[in-house]
Amino acid sequence: MNLALWLQRAGAAHGSRPAVAFGDTAVFDYAALAGRAARIAHGLGHRFGLAAGDRVAVVARNCVEYTEIVYGIWHGGFAAVPANAKLHGAELAWIIGNSGAKVCLASAGIADDIAAHLADSPVAIVVIGSPDYAALLAGDPAPVAPRAGDDLAWLFYTSGTTGRPKGAMLSHRNLAAMTCAYLAEVDPCRPGDAIVHAAPMSHGSGLYMMGHVLGGGVQVIPESGGFEPEEIFRLFATWPGSSMFAAPTMVKRLTDCPAGIDPALIRTIVYGGGPMYVADALATIDRFGPRIAQIYGQGESPMTITTLSSAVIADRDHPRHLERLGSVGTAFGAVEVIVADGEDRPLPAGETGEVLVRGETVMAGYWQNEAANRATLAGGWLHTGDVGSFDADGFLTLKDRSKDVIISGGSNIYPREVEEVLLGHPGVAEVSVIGRPHPDWGEIVVAYVVGEADPGALDRLCLDRIARFKRPKHYVFLDALPKNNYGKVLKTELRRIDERAR
Repeated sequence: MNLALWLQRAGAAHGSRPAVAFGDTAVFDYAALAGRAARIAHGLGHRFGLAAGDRVAVVARNCVEYTEIVYGIWHGGFAAVPANAKLHGAELAWIIGNSGAKVCLASAGIADDIAAHLADSPVAIVVIGSPDYAALLAGDPAPVAPRAGDDLAWLFYTSGTTGRPKGAMLSHRNLAAMTCAYLAEVDPCRPGDAIVHAAPMSHGSGLYMMGHVLGGGVQVIPESGGFEPEEIFRLFATWPGSSMFAAPTMVKRLTDCPAGIDPALIRTIVYGGGPMYVADALATIDRFGPRIAQIYGQGESPMTITTLSSAVIADRDHPRHLERLGSVGTAFGAVEVIVADGEDRPLPAGETGEVLVRGETVMAGYWQNEAANRATLAGGWLHTGDVGSFDADGFLTLKDRSKDVIISGGSNIYPREVEEVLLGHPGVAEVSVIGRPHPDWGEIVVAYVVGEADPGALDRLCLDRIARFKRPKHYVFLDALPKNNYGKVLKTELRRIDERAR
């Protein structure tokens, strides 16, 4: 089934209801949004000669066009490749090239950066809001292209420890199962309910776009284009019954914001993408009441591994309430989740091992990366690389991130990628990158360096090669990195050194 059918049905059933808003103002109703997506589908196919299954990249900041673009791609039978607009042009060019996308729809300002790194590529770049974009909407609407459940819908690039992104292949069935899990177990949506997209629509927030289309809800784009707590409160007041997806650091900023808000205006604040400290969760409950829910997922099983419901979070009378707040909840109904030993054998409650997942939301595999598929999907299980344990009640607590990912402001940063850039400086002999806890960002990037190099020069090197948010915030110079007998850098020891130095 093609997910684009959901928008076409909403256009018929809820045609006059608002579908997309910019700040306080409704921009498109469902009839208009469905029509625009159908015309974009025709425009992409007619102008660029796309065939079913062809990939179309979307590199855009949150904007009112985002929903029509993604649904227009699906409507035409194509596959969307949404990429983080904060990435460096070289990183985006690699993703576009690896995906084989023939067309890239990009925000103004980002398009030039991408083009500079795709100078020898035949990829067509269309600037959102330009005359070329308007031309996509000028033709007749196309019928919804037939697609099977296993056909590719969303190619989600998620970096790995090798430093190169891997494209998780998410099918129409995967995303439909994810959406039903969200609506059933996290945040039911009724016609007129809204979602405020303060987090990037290329990632978690955009994945929840689908549940709000299926439910006849409103996609609300903040005028700031990002996350400003006072603005979010104003939007909650304008669009009562709003939800949003947020990183824990964003939730903390909402909780600490001195501006007034009636909690009854909020439907659900769904958080994920990093750890929520128990004290912060309690403060949020005090501020907003039983209106927060947690999800744990990965790009390989989008937004759907475990969930900690708003009812469980709010149940302060439970004798293990604080323990549960420190967990990531229980398995979604759409998946099986186990904690396994090194032979993928399930471990009993209380024992620690790798978190494995299988079910309807798990990706088909990585795009053109059979070696990674064999490792990650061995035995039919998604090997998450996360280490955790279940308690006797089925609540999963994550103990560590075995891939050493740093989560800063809700964005994943992979140390190996930053290390490889820094090693490009002739004055850097060795380097190891870790995350340092930070009260506002969750973690910040710290680079431990062996050698002689000016921090300013290292900053400039990073800004030339990777996205700004991945740049180390501090450089610490050592005579030698701590290592084990096999020569492997001991990041655990570096974290101890970093903690003592703070």
